[in-house]
Amino acid sequence: MPPNDPLMTRPETDGRLEMACPAPEGLIALVAALAEVLAPGDVLFLQGELGAGKTTLTQYLARALGVGPEQYVASPSFALLHEYSGRLPLYHMDLYRLSDEEDVEAAGLLEYLEQQGVTVIEWPERLGTFTPADRMVIHLQVEPDGTRRLTLEPHGQQWRQKLGHVAQNLAVP
Repeated sequence: MPPNDPLMTRPETDGRLEMACPAPEGLIALVAALAEVLAPGDVLFLQGELGAGKTTLTQYLARALGVGPEQYVASPSFALLHEYSGRLPLYHMDLYRLSDEEDVEAAGLLEYLEQQGVTVIEWPERLGTFTPADRMVIHLQVEPDGTRRLTLEPHGQQWRQKLGHVAQNLAVP
């Protein structure tokens, strides 16, 4: 296995999938498998500390969804939301600078949870009671050696099925 390939563990009995990526480029295989199952209206939550790779994952996902290189994918920390055109529209939110669900609502971001694209949300805990029931939560953690540990946690039956397809595409035993 090349050093940039993700290293998978078996899917957990609760449907979660855990993996490790020795280098950020290891995320490419994951997002390629994920992009194959994404559909309009899907919501992805990215959780992790600053520098964990949330925006990097979104950049790779944008390319996997056909967002061209002329559309630079950057962190929307100050703008709160960036939109990109690809096979599916990609809405990338960063709620870090917001305090709570009232700030999210006041910023007009809730409508993007119901758009016909894929919505990726960094710092999703700020959504509070507006958190959609159906979503994929991707936890990112950086180990001291730089390895990224990811846990994909599906919420809703549709996401459990989709994660099963992702695991198959990644050849998880």
